[in-house]
Amino acid sequence: MTELPAVLADELRTLLGPGGLLVDESERLVYGYDNSRRQGLPLAVALPTDAAQVQALVGLCRDHGLPLVARGRGTNTTGATVPGEDALVVSFERMDQVLAIRPGDRVAVVQPGLLNGDLQAALAPHGLFWPPDPTSANFSTIGGNLACNAGGPRAVKYGATRDNVLALKAVTGAGALVEFGAATTKGASGYDLSRLLIGSEGTLALIVEATLKLTPLAPQRLALRAIYADVEAAAAAVARLMAQPVTPSMLEFMDGDCVRLARDVGGAELPADAGALLMIEADGDEAVLDAAVAALRQAAGGEGCLSVEAAPDEAARTRLWAARKALSPALRTLAPGKINEDVVVPVSRLPALVAAVRTAAGLHALPIVCFGHAGNGNLHVNILYDPADADQARRADAALETIFDTVIALGGQVSGEHGIGLVKRELLARSLDQATLGLMRAIKSQFDPAGILNPGKVLPASPEGQP
Repeated sequence: MTELPAVLADELRTLLGPGGLLVDESERLVYGYDNSRRQGLPLAVALPTDAAQVQALVGLCRDHGLPLVARGRGTNTTGATVPGEDALVVSFERMDQVLAIRPGDRVAVVQPGLLNGDLQAALAPHGLFWPPDPTSANFSTIGGNLACNAGGPRAVKYGATRDNVLALKAVTGAGALVEFGAATTKGASGYDLSRLLIGSEGTLALIVEATLKLTPLAPQRLALRAIYADVEAAAAAVARLMAQPVTPSMLEFMDGDCVRLARDVGGAELPADAGALLMIEADGDEAVLDAAVAALRQAAGGEGCLSVEAAPDEAARTRLWAARKALSPALRTLAPGKINEDVVVPVSRLPALVAAVRTAAGLHALPIVCFGHAGNGNLHVNILYDPADADQARRADAALETIFDTVIALGGQVSGEHGIGLVKRELLARSLDQATLGLMRAIKSQFDPAGILNPGKVLPASPEGQP
């Protein structure tokens, strides 16, 4: 299919109203890429305004055999929202409302196109927040966070997206409007299908409404900065921190190169001889905060720890976290290209993963820089290389394979929060057995019998060649 059939285009224009269907190439280009740096040109872009329109357009596309790709703001890094050239993009930017905030129930009901940052601003006057806080929070949508099961620094204490959603409304690939869950924190009524949709990257259904579980803002917080002689000492400290009773509200890891970037590029005040750093934060009432910080400080100390200091003021704390969030783009000052992976292992095995990454860097003669959400065992492993150098590109791919093999051997997963999308699709065949993949394909066929929702994403091809 090289262009949208005229009959379908007319039906979609009638359904979506003025400005609801984009067909000019210049407009379509904007919706054809994401942060994976991959790109496709969709046949058209639909901009629905309510669930009824979503349900109707899915029905039309099913009848015409036209693939659909749901899109928030395209901040994901795995190609999950890159359309094929025969696809219709469904952008939820006009479904961006907070439908309700109910402080007594600690819930918010929202549409999928709402920005995470806008939700947090709406919740702040109520003394509440929604825990998922990816680096892209100011630009990413709630629907995108749901699609990828986004996490962020606060996930170590408060959980990722899947842990903070109570109910969903969605449109399946068969065109049915379904509702899962309820606005209660307890429930034992049938299968928990809302958690199944979260992280499915638009391959099972299009989420049109979400009831989110909210958390009260802690009255106080305090940040610790722990400096280590090397990454092995810092990784060992992470295991100690997560083995004791006090759960930090954030626990972030930086290796020596990241510390230098945070200092030289991000403006953080950090010592020049730091081999690794942990950013540790505790939050809570004043009555318990001092004891919590003391426990975290003790666990952070140990062999290889050079210092553990509290941020002197809120401004210093803010600068440090801002430098942490700026790390990913700052890495491009070290090399023209990078492969950024978000692998995750059990926290107790984080030291083994860090050691394996250092070994891979030496084996393949390339710098590999690590930072991330250490309290969840989730590291962003960045392999730095020059894409124009064929030998470096080959060694970068080999290093990546070494790291994936290590992650799987350690009982981890190839994605902690970025998702699978297109980039990591075939990796699932290495990390999951065929029986499990077969069950996932069967679930996909129940939700999307015609296979029109985000085809070619997440699930690898079956041995028989079926999608």
